[in-house]
Amino acid sequence: MRTSRIATLAATAALVGLPLAAGPAIANAQDGGELTAELSQLNDSGASGTAWAMVDGNQVEISLETEGLLDGAPHAQHIHIGGQNMCPANDQEGNGFEGALQTSDGADEYGAIAVSLTKEPGMTGAEHGLDVDNFPAEASYTYSRTIEVSEEVAQQIAAGDGVVVVHGVDHDGSGKYDGDTKSDLDPALPSEATDPAACGELNAAQMSMPHGGVETGGTSTAGIEYPTALAFGTLALGLGGLGLFAARRRATK
Repeated sequence: MRTSRIATLAATAALVGLPLAAGPAIANAQDGGELTAELSQLNDSGASGTAWAMVDGNQVEISLETEGLLDGAPHAQHIHIGGQNMCPANDQEGNGFEGALQTSDGADEYGAIAVSLTKEPGMTGAEHGLDVDNFPAEASYTYSRTIEVSEEVAQQIAAGDGVVVVHGVDHDGSGKYDGDTKSDLDPALPSEATDPAACGELNAAQMSMPHGGVETGGTSTAGIEYPTALAFGTLALGLGGLGLFAARRRATK
């Protein structure tokens, strides 16, 4: 019951653009906290990488280094908050292509979007969850940006409650986002465009954050069959409802 309430609250917060309540974790959060996350593949995507984050007040400096993703197609990337602060297992089955894990299938573990990791000048709120022109679109890239967030979100990230998720998986090896299976967030999209490809939990740093990294990643929408339908608002609404989706599914079970 408590987990269902948390999932529902997470969905509501993301939908209205409000920060998630941090509860007791806020009292333990420390400004200047440095965190790292090792990104591991989901859905046998072959993707991997590392994320670093530094919290200073309500500023979050974050860097990602990734590899093994689909080249020429945008990869939405976010900090998720509100789940169990963990990543699904790579072999966890979902409701997607041949049992692939779809975004909502992992909502219990990583929660809903709190920060969209777009490139400049992209907006970074949850409602910009798929700002296609401002997400990296390369197989391997380095991303770096300092983002202003709410005090509550900053404290949650510093407390180790954030999970980095990178989306976009070429399940059938066609070299683009396609296939008959539709996205669980919007049936106008192929599921490949929104399925999670890599995930990592932000915890107390075991290594120092690299500084002076150059933000890269193309802005091309190549490889998408439905570029118009991939408006950022569509995905934001879908991702915002992840917690509610998960809660309802548990209730049904």
